[in-house]
Amino acid sequence: MAISADRLKENIKEQKIIRALLPGDFYGEVYLVGGAIRELILGNKPGDYDFALSDARDIKTFESIFRTPSFILGKKPIQTHRVVIKDQALDITILKGTIDEDLKRRDFTVNAIAYNVRHNSITDTVQGIEDIQRKIIRYPDENSIANDPLRMLKAVRHFTMLQDFSLHIDLTRSITELKHLINNVAPERVKYEMDLILSSANAASGIKKLEELGLLVEIFPELYPLKLLDKEKQFTLETFGHTIDGFGYLHKYGRRYNLDVREIKNVGYSLLFHDLGKAGTFTYDEKKDAVHFFYHEQFSRDISQSIMERLKFSTQEMKAVLSLIENHMRIFLISNDESTEKALRRVVYKMGDLTPSLVVLTLCDMYGSSGGENNPSTQRVKKRCAEIIEIFVQWKRKPLPKLVAGGDLLLMGFPEGPLIGKCLSEIREKQVAGEIATKEEAMEYAREMLMAEHP
Repeated sequence: MAISADRLKENIKEQKIIRALLPGDFYGEVYLVGGAIRELILGNKPGDYDFALSDARDIKTFESIFRTPSFILGKKPIQTHRVVIKDQALDITILKGTIDEDLKRRDFTVNAIAYNVRHNSITDTVQGIEDIQRKIIRYPDENSIANDPLRMLKAVRHFTMLQDFSLHIDLTRSITELKHLINNVAPERVKYEMDLILSSANAASGIKKLEELGLLVEIFPELYPLKLLDKEKQFTLETFGHTIDGFGYLHKYGRRYNLDVREIKNVGYSLLFHDLGKAGTFTYDEKKDAVHFFYHEQFSRDISQSIMERLKFSTQEMKAVLSLIENHMRIFLISNDESTEKALRRVVYKMGDLTPSLVVLTLCDMYGSSGGENNPSTQRVKKRCAEIIEIFVQWKRKPLPKLVAGGDLLLMGFPEGPLIGKCLSEIREKQVAGEIATKEEAMEYAREMLMAEHP
């Protein structure tokens, strides 16, 4: 993968963005920096471009060249000016000192290489090119983590997304020693990095690395009771352990069932949180020599809600993740020889568009617990998952019509309140099960319920 400086410069100059800048009449120096150079060295096409300018007046030069105004990201004293061109973003900062000083202040050496657009020269004072070729993620300064603790999560994100890269021993040691500082970082920034890790095709390695470094429990201390439970009870199928192992199947089945990035991320959080309630619901039946976690889904849901509020999840994200956690046992509970098509249809009705996500969560949970092994039990669950997806596809193609509405029930004499919602839900359940097919049948059922509640 070795690349000469001359070849690298040619690759950079071939980029459309750089070609547009070459004739520019700039006041100062213009440096391409950051991940774009790293991606070009790796043979990839850069997504976005970062620039560092020695003269702030050249922001106007960028705006003139690309015929679009910039806007400011962040707060003083560190501000980034962004220029958006179609689906690409150019992020521009103003140098505080020399380019050498700027590179030393950057997060990792693989992102600390600069190309001078005006003079066609490479600056690599912290040996970033060598580290890319060696596939090493290393910090350029020993105070890097202490200066910005979020870099601990960024390091794991790079480890997750850069194929076959490893963390330098000094970086690993620094993260392990300073992991507690992640609690000083704004929750939105922590969640952003976690989103990227879970969305990566290599999320399983990322989660395991977070666990090895001690960051996972530092960010989610609610996981610690599960680790303690595994240790104290000496479980063969560890509660915490199978959760971590389940990530090895997230993207395999996420792709198989056509989940998008947002859905995979939500399933990832659901998998991470789905058994949080087990530590508080553990019981042991001595007569049957059996372990139980009764109603742990509800406890897991409540604990997860607290975590997501702390990390500033959106309302939509919380709704999806909480629904998946609350229902994560549903497919297991109907995966026996006596299960009926009605039971499968109820799953689709209950979950709606979250049905494929629930199937993926179920498979991750199952294979995390079985160590990836197939047996009669896992085969039954897989069969149920396939049948549920088939019903879901049919439902999407031709959704069941709405037989009655709340207004119909009010006209019938229902009082305003929860009884209307209960009635509509039960009618829908019976429609899904094939017990009610027409509006007349639905209205008759509603009349019977009204008479029972208000004789």
